[in-house]
Amino acid sequence: MNTKLMFKATVATFLIPGAVVVLIPYFVFLQSLVIDRFSISVTAVVAAIFASIGLAVLLHCIWGFALHGKGTLAPIDPPRVLVVRGLYKYTRNPMYLAVVIILLSEALFFNSLPLLVYALVVLLSFHIFVTIYEEPYLRSHFGKSYEEYVDAVPRWWISRRPFKSNNTS
Repeated sequence: MNTKLMFKATVATFLIPGAVVVLIPYFVFLQSLVIDRFSISVTAVVAAIFASIGLAVLLHCIWGFALHGKGTLAPIDPPRVLVVRGLYKYTRNPMYLAVVIILLSEALFFNSLPLLVYALVVLLSFHIFVTIYEEPYLRSHFGKSYEEYVDAVPRWWISRRPFKSNNTS
């Protein structure tokens, strides 16, 4: 992988999911004034574990976009190759699911209803973006390979059987 692509992937990571899972929740958190209610508990530990899993999934997917797809998560520099390896064998949107898991974990960790509402708004926004823009773009760009993938792999759920194809990465 070249240095320029790695730099672009890193910048896109900080700008897009960084804003969604860190910057915006920070402002939501400050507005909700839940700082006084924070305490370490079993719930907080479980939430931190799930947030860590979500972060690992997110970083794994971003790396896969750069390494195998030759692009970034940014819509202005998408992967040039259809990525259907790793977690993409089991669900079409593991990166979006990872972001939602992180946001739900933050809501649980801070016991914050505003963060929960924000997480649900983000999930709805992802669904709208995926169905109105992303899927039509992928259909037009990758054609039959993407259609085969859509027919075999669920959009938001996780399949127990991995996707197998000889036509894509």
